[in-house]
Amino acid sequence: MSPNLSLDLRPSDRLLVLTGAGISVESGLRTFRGSDGLWEGERVEDVATPEGFERDPDRVWAFYSGLRRRAAEVRPNAAHLALAESERRMADRFLLVTQNVDGLHQMAGNRRVFELHGSLWRDRCRDCDRPPFEDRSEPAAAPRCDRCGSLLRPDIVWFGEAVDAESDRQARRFLEAAARANERLVFLAVGTSGAVWPASGFARLAAAFGAETWLANLEAADNDADFSHRVRGPATRVVPALLSVAAP
Repeated sequence: MSPNLSLDLRPSDRLLVLTGAGISVESGLRTFRGSDGLWEGERVEDVATPEGFERDPDRVWAFYSGLRRRAAEVRPNAAHLALAESERRMADRFLLVTQNVDGLHQMAGNRRVFELHGSLWRDRCRDCDRPPFEDRSEPAAAPRCDRCGSLLRPDIVWFGEAVDAESDRQARRFLEAAARANERLVFLAVGTSGAVWPASGFARLAAAFGAETWLANLEAADNDADFSHRVRGPATRVVPALLSVAAP
């Protein structure tokens, strides 16, 4: 990558960003699933599916408490901070959709964040309509809802469940607004595998609205061909270089 490579963003432009596990790896967090099909030594089917939770909710909670413990020890890296600075400069002309559940974007300062797969730092009731709520505790066994007495579960989208529809709606609205105003629109994906729907379809969706599509990845993604620009390298080096927002 050339050290002068930049998106050349202006305050009048709009930037839609999608991030995946690759951006958090450089803060010290592992990707979701390894080549052996395990996540932190556990079978994904046992700790990241509704069926696994029904079989052994205590095991699931012990697993997520471990994830919370490890996530609490890491900090946002240079890529997270560059995205937060871009939002500060661009305000509502910036939108970030993340597949990550670690909260590092919010810790870095991003506020216009939509979480496709939920948050490691929230719980919700398995049965009642109690809204999801923040929880940074590390229970060893499954806690219960203080409204209905049912089991609480992490507010995470597990395999076999639908992603947060509001995240997808907000991304579409953002793209539509840019198209109506005939504004320059840039879509940037960072650290994504390009293998998980609907995130894997964002590049084509953005292109349909006239966006320039950029992929910043350490290696090729499954949907590499959907991007008009591809930059290889670690997110901590590539993202700050790309996001040099010009002064008004």
